[in-house]
Amino acid sequence: MGLLDGIRGPADLKKIPVDRLDELATQIRTFLVESVSKTGGHLGPNLGVVELTIALHRVFDSPHDTIVFDTGHQAYVHKMLTGRHDFSKLKKQGGLSGYPSRAESVHDVVENSHASTALSWAEGIAQARVLSGEPGRHTVAIIGDGALTGGMAWEALNNIAVERDLPLTIVVNDNERSYAPTIGGLADHLATLRTTRNYERMLDWGKTALKRTPVVGGMVYDTLHGVKKGVKDIVAPQGMFEDLGIKYLGPVDGHDEQAVEGALMRARAYGSPCIVHVITQKGRGYYPAVSDVDGDQWHGIGKFNPETGLPFEVSGRIWTDEFSDEMVRIGAERPDVVAITAAMMIPVGLDAFAKAYPRRVFDVGIAEQHAVTMASGLAFGGMHPVVAVYATFLNRAFDQLLMDCALHRQGVTFVLDRAGVTGSDGASHNGMWDMAITSIVPGLRLAAPRDGEQVKAQLREALDVGDAPTVIRFPKGDVAEPLAAVRQEGVLDVLHDTEDGPEVVIVGVGSMCPTALGVAEKLEAQGHSTMVVDPRWALPISADLVALASQARHLVVIEDNLVTNGVGAATAEALRTAGVQMPVHTFGIPKQFLQHASRAQVLEEIGLTPDVVATELIGRLG
Repeated sequence: MGLLDGIRGPADLKKIPVDRLDELATQIRTFLVESVSKTGGHLGPNLGVVELTIALHRVFDSPHDTIVFDTGHQAYVHKMLTGRHDFSKLKKQGGLSGYPSRAESVHDVVENSHASTALSWAEGIAQARVLSGEPGRHTVAIIGDGALTGGMAWEALNNIAVERDLPLTIVVNDNERSYAPTIGGLADHLATLRTTRNYERMLDWGKTALKRTPVVGGMVYDTLHGVKKGVKDIVAPQGMFEDLGIKYLGPVDGHDEQAVEGALMRARAYGSPCIVHVITQKGRGYYPAVSDVDGDQWHGIGKFNPETGLPFEVSGRIWTDEFSDEMVRIGAERPDVVAITAAMMIPVGLDAFAKAYPRRVFDVGIAEQHAVTMASGLAFGGMHPVVAVYATFLNRAFDQLLMDCALHRQGVTFVLDRAGVTGSDGASHNGMWDMAITSIVPGLRLAAPRDGEQVKAQLREALDVGDAPTVIRFPKGDVAEPLAAVRQEGVLDVLHDTEDGPEVVIVGVGSMCPTALGVAEKLEAQGHSTMVVDPRWALPISADLVALASQARHLVVIEDNLVTNGVGAATAEALRTAGVQMPVHTFGIPKQFLQHASRAQVLEEIGLTPDVVATELIGRLG
């Protein structure tokens, strides 16, 4: 590993001669490609920030100075330069997290991998340093152009702009992408800034013109300041930032380490909030990543051949594919159906819909709150919007779901990808909160499809609801094999039943249906008769489920959601309200943040497997 092998912390980095930093950058990129090819991970973003991260750790003194990464998936280089070189179990149980982690290092501060939060964190930290009498400690926030599309970032900038003597540096890592190319007015503005690298040259031209042509039509040219202002307004519209009162430096070539270092040193010396605009290239130094036009494949990648860039394993059909294909079919049938996503067009499967119906899809950037309220407006205007986001990101727009959508009884369908335990991305990406928070929303209906056929069927059912919000939620990974119902009981699907009537009714919610069937098999081996039910529409609790459960002695609910306030809790409340007295055994995700590991490992750890659930139930049933 050469130079990289000798770096156990930022102090070692600062000892490396300037003329060997390019060599170090090459070693880091080689290490990234070789390591991530064996584990999978966020490769493209990290290849793009090598020189930037080197410069950060050479100019600032972490952890005395605080470095905050927005989102954090671009922190692999930061991990290396702070002494973490074992990437053999990246994102796996017992290995390095894919994001900054306080448990790993004092150099890691913010481990929440939700975007657009870094500026608020950084202002708070910087203010605390000043209030504590430590104004010499600097705070640095690194935020991408994609994350700057989030409203929370601009709330922070609005407050930062009025601060003086606050040692805060904001690095805008501008690679024109989040997952895919960044779009919107801010993206257009940054694109304009990228074209202004000749600003100083044009200013020199202006000075020369002033000297050569002092009189025009008998009037003396304005002062040099006026020429400077005129040129600046034409070719360097960084005024958007400077008009806020925040000093702007850039744009800087993010792959010229010395140029970045120089800009950061100027920002540090300034002593007040300063934006350093750095232009980087996602995937830099690795041709397959650079040539990825869509920008999605190499943002997060599985195991691959580093020589060819081809994946070692071709994944099968995933849950997202079922939604994607059905949306295209529905689009042809219903011109009122439109789609909205928050900078995740490809990950949530709306790219095919966008290709087929480009005018009917809206990517609003990392702005979930805006997406939900805009959807409410679209519904009021006669459309039926489908808002497709990761389940974990619905948390960010709960107020809009409650007060803009549900209160106004707008027909909006929310499609929540990566619901339940997602595993390797850690605590902030598990979609374990959605059923708990939506369960308190008046009028909302939530479906948890058990397989791909149900994704398609229940999506269509949701789109027929025009006077309330609906939710469809499904997990990450390969789609489950179809599970046929043995019969229907009202709105319910009965997946398994015994001839003599059940002692135990087991409710499997969505992807937990196979687990429920496994539990039933083990209980029956111990002499307990069972029935397995898929409620299909898990919320609100149907009268059919209450009636069916009342015929048994025990009710079991298995869900991949926070067990507190989840479907099990709602079912128990529905039974009490109906006057049905019976034990309700709930199994779900405990109220705790889950460490990164595979989905199977997490489910085993929290006891959501047939063996563990059945063993627990046998002990209770006697």
